[in-house]
Amino acid sequence: MSTSQETQPHWSLKQSFAERVESSTHPLTSYLFRLMEVKQSNLCLSADVEHARDLLALADEVGPSIVVLKTHYDLITGWDYHPHTGTGAKLAALARKHGFLIFEDRKFVDIGSTVQKQYTAGTARIVEWAHITNADIHAGEAMVSAMAQAAQKWRERVPYEVKTSVSVGTPVADQFADEEAEDQTSTTKDTDGRKSSIVSITTVTQTYEPADSPRLVKTISEDDEIVFPGIEEAPLDRGLLILAQMSSKGCLMDGKYTWECVKAARKNKGFVMGYVAQQNLNGITKEALAPSYEDGESTTEEEAQADNFIHMTPGCKLPPPGEEAPQGDGLGQQYNTPDNLVNIKGTDIAIVGRGIITAADPPAEAERYRRKAWKAYQDRRERLA
Repeated sequence: MSTSQETQPHWSLKQSFAERVESSTHPLTSYLFRLMEVKQSNLCLSADVEHARDLLALADEVGPSIVVLKTHYDLITGWDYHPHTGTGAKLAALARKHGFLIFEDRKFVDIGSTVQKQYTAGTARIVEWAHITNADIHAGEAMVSAMAQAAQKWRERVPYEVKTSVSVGTPVADQFADEEAEDQTSTTKDTDGRKSSIVSITTVTQTYEPADSPRLVKTISEDDEIVFPGIEEAPLDRGLLILAQMSSKGCLMDGKYTWECVKAARKNKGFVMGYVAQQNLNGITKEALAPSYEDGESTTEEEAQADNFIHMTPGCKLPPPGEEAPQGDGLGQQYNTPDNLVNIKGTDIAIVGRGIITAADPPAEAERYRRKAWKAYQDRRERLA
């Protein structure tokens, strides 16, 4: 954090997640804040496994402890792209069952028309199963607004679920005026001149029900109907995290780039939920990030104070009991403890990968991380009160 933020912390660092719901500008962010309070979790699992069956098994095992599941669909062997019964649909069912959001760590970076197609079309159709995705905005802020437009158009195309019912039976006299029959027995005359009676009628009825959740398609599995208790299903809205900073050694995302990320987020609050970053950027100024950068624009104090973006930070790892905190993995990744990330640096959600995945008991280790990260959040609020 900058010195100014340490001496005068932004209001969002002092408030509870429940209190921040009131100031949220994105429906999915509001939902996530409430989900975090219900589960008392601010933990994201980075599920970087190699096969789809391992991904689904891990999501089912660790789901109770997390509020976000981060995926890389393009490194998964055996990913099933079927929209109804494929891997994405199965992940969506597990998200409903255990109460977490799916974050596809795609890191989009291209011209607007290209990222629109990558996001909503192609083999993966990410927008259909991932609540959240992210973008590296080195291609410019225009790609963010382009993705927002694509998500909105997709949302407008799926406002309703169509349910069809078919009934077959003998109608009463006044049914003909009220219902449209698809297949009706015609009236004929017998050889003696008498009219034969209508013996059956088939009626097709369609109703349109609001689809305010990601359950766009359903399989025949009863498990798909299970919803995590204590909170409704997530809204159908989609959200973006801007990749503002990375933890890898030698990262080239400097202060100038991060400031452009902040400006892009503030311009697109209806789509941008927040950041993947190494520090809390709510209320940040250009002077704190890139004082010598001449961008021709300025942010007012009012705009900066209105920030209520959510922050997620990777590179979180706990040492085994009795050992010192790990420094890195030897491949450029630099680790941080939950307390350092959440309490000191001000992130909201700690992202953990190998610390849980490679553990002897992943569900138990996920619970250990959940408790530590939530305690760090509580300590931050107490410290800044």
